[in-house]
Amino acid sequence: MSVGNARSMCHHKLRFLEEKFRLHLLINADREFLAQKSAPHRDFYNIRKVDTHVHHSACMNQKHLLRFIKSKLRKEPDEVVIFRDGQYLTLKEVFESLDLTGYDLNVDLLDVHADKSTFHRFDKFNLKYNPCGQSRLREIFLKQDNLIQGRFLAEVTKEVLSDLEASKYQMAEYRISIYGRKQSEWDQLASWFVNNSIYSETAVWLIQLPRLYNVYRSMGTVTSFQNILDNVFIPLFEVSVDPNSHPHLHLFLMQVVGFDMVDDESKPERRPTKHMPKPAEWTNVFNPAFSYYAYYCYANLYTLNKLRESKGLPTIRLRPHCGEAGDIDHLAAGFLLCHNISHGINLRKSPVLQYLYYLAQIGLAMSPLSNNSLFLNYHRNPFPMYFQRGMNVSLSSDDPLQIHMTKEALVEEYSVAAKVWKLSPCDLCEIARHSVYQSGFPHTAKAHWLGNKYFERGPEGNDIHKTNVPNIRIAFRHETWRDEMQFVYCGKARLPQEVEH
Repeated sequence: MSVGNARSMCHHKLRFLEEKFRLHLLINADREFLAQKSAPHRDFYNIRKVDTHVHHSACMNQKHLLRFIKSKLRKEPDEVVIFRDGQYLTLKEVFESLDLTGYDLNVDLLDVHADKSTFHRFDKFNLKYNPCGQSRLREIFLKQDNLIQGRFLAEVTKEVLSDLEASKYQMAEYRISIYGRKQSEWDQLASWFVNNSIYSETAVWLIQLPRLYNVYRSMGTVTSFQNILDNVFIPLFEVSVDPNSHPHLHLFLMQVVGFDMVDDESKPERRPTKHMPKPAEWTNVFNPAFSYYAYYCYANLYTLNKLRESKGLPTIRLRPHCGEAGDIDHLAAGFLLCHNISHGINLRKSPVLQYLYYLAQIGLAMSPLSNNSLFLNYHRNPFPMYFQRGMNVSLSSDDPLQIHMTKEALVEEYSVAAKVWKLSPCDLCEIARHSVYQSGFPHTAKAHWLGNKYFERGPEGNDIHKTNVPNIRIAFRHETWRDEMQFVYCGKARLPQEVEH
């Protein structure tokens, strides 16, 4: 990645791709516009868009959460909701202990929105998950492993899913946490999901594993990295072999499409070396590197997926947070191991990796508004550059609770991007099409949303009456990618006829 000739060649190829797209627009922009106008009943609002990266605990906007809290305080003030300091407290008593009433509550007092203080401060950003700055309110309203078995979180989740269903053309992929502290976490989460009937045709789920080994090791919760791997993967193998061993987990996994890894990537870490301890031998208090986590998650998922495939069960893809900050090694590991990644803004620093991601068409679920609050100002975001170069990018909301102002966070994300970067309706529809391809929704759903031949490469796989993307645009993207692949393989590339979906 650091060889001078390789960097120069990749930089020139990426610049060439960018200028080639601009030339395409000069010649064909009017044709694309006319083709879109000729497609009946289709415009940006009437095509499927998937929010490819959104955290479940922050899936509602701040006004929605405020309205929900006020509603519960008014309707269920005597509900026992928490055990603190040796006594059980009702919801009314919790707010009395905070010297608050329902009338006092407002969006500013809730204080869950990211502000200037969170820039380059992931720790302060995480504190925004605490309504009114109180961890007890987070435990009551935004946790599923609490005294009320996550009933409040289930109810607000159903309200969000109901809003999604009402919009018809918006879908979401929610991240929900498994920490790896104990194996029973899976059954607890699955029971919450099944008992509360958290199901919608507009949503699928990903499991996110926080990279917190060092915290659990210091607390004495685990003694080696192998403990975390066992706690995360043993229940998955057990339920895949015998669904009756964990019946609720079996039902839950039918809705799980991916596996994510999350944490502050900007934290300094020990770089991986050739000779590293195996997970059972990793007993020190230091957190393993990102690539160490990624490799062992990939290795376990590979074996698990082969088992699940043999039994006709849905598989789980590795789709971690990667390249938001930190070392460029994270993106190298992502290229080797991952199906899609979230963020990837650090690819702008490595022409070689960026070109490789383009050739492999690895999906990037990007969240410019979230990046603007944490690591990168909006105008410096590489999203429009990636898009022009033909990379497989989609827009996502990440944390509506902390970031967005409106009820439709994903449309807000598209709206800001369209105005700031002057994206055309054709551009927006192409990005929305990418989001469906990147998502883990089943084949039947994608065929309904994109067309029966959506898995074929090039214009043959595009149906403008479904996607509102003109064949001119798809043909340009496909021919450009094909030419680059032939360049890399010296004209001997054997290209697959189908897109991996």
